[in-house]
Amino acid sequence: MTGLINVRNLDFSFGRGELEQSVLKKVSISIHRSEIVLMTGPSGSGKTTFLTIIGGLRQAVKGSVKVLDQQLINSDEQVKVAIRRQTGYIFQQHNLLKSLTALQNVSMAIELFDGMSEEERNERSADMLNSVGLGDRINYKPAQLSGGQCQRVSIARALVRKPKIVLADEPTASLDKQSGQEAVSILKQLAKESGTTILLVTHDYRILDIADRVVELEDGVIKT
Repeated sequence: MTGLINVRNLDFSFGRGELEQSVLKKVSISIHRSEIVLMTGPSGSGKTTFLTIIGGLRQAVKGSVKVLDQQLINSDEQVKVAIRRQTGYIFQQHNLLKSLTALQNVSMAIELFDGMSEEERNERSADMLNSVGLGDRINYKPAQLSGGQCQRVSIARALVRKPKIVLADEPTASLDKQSGQEAVSILKQLAKESGTTILLVTHDYRILDIADRVVELEDGVIKT
């Protein structure tokens, strides 16, 4: 079965010559529509590098990486931009703009890519914040929210454009157990409702139960 993400024999290294350091080694994996895949492994195993290649944020030159039927190996910027338009990103640190409200932070994600009016953007953003349980916090700035609430805003921001793929890099690392569980449970529910595919990189073994599949990346090699 063909997946939304199809990776075959992906190699990636930093540096050149004597300074070359191999990070990913013949990585092959397929991830399908609506599937939630968690990628675990020790620090330095290549998880974040893999995520950035899949998301069109980093260029790779060896192997095959097809995302939404687009080949990312040796791709030009136009191809990577097309992938980024259909991908939502969630990071360890929520990366919210401190001067903006929750509503404005979420709305910015639509403003960058969609030809909506300001009223339409705000309405969709408010609906998404309500979906993550922050309907009464839309006018709060990040400093007025807890860490878990800020991460919910980042989930709303990632999902507001209804992306086909969500890539999450250690989204619970800075949260306590309850806040982390709540955040990923909301992410799972909303993604399943919309048929979104999720690839989530984590060290947090407390959230493995949200996954359809768990894969381990160690020393640049996938160990299922």
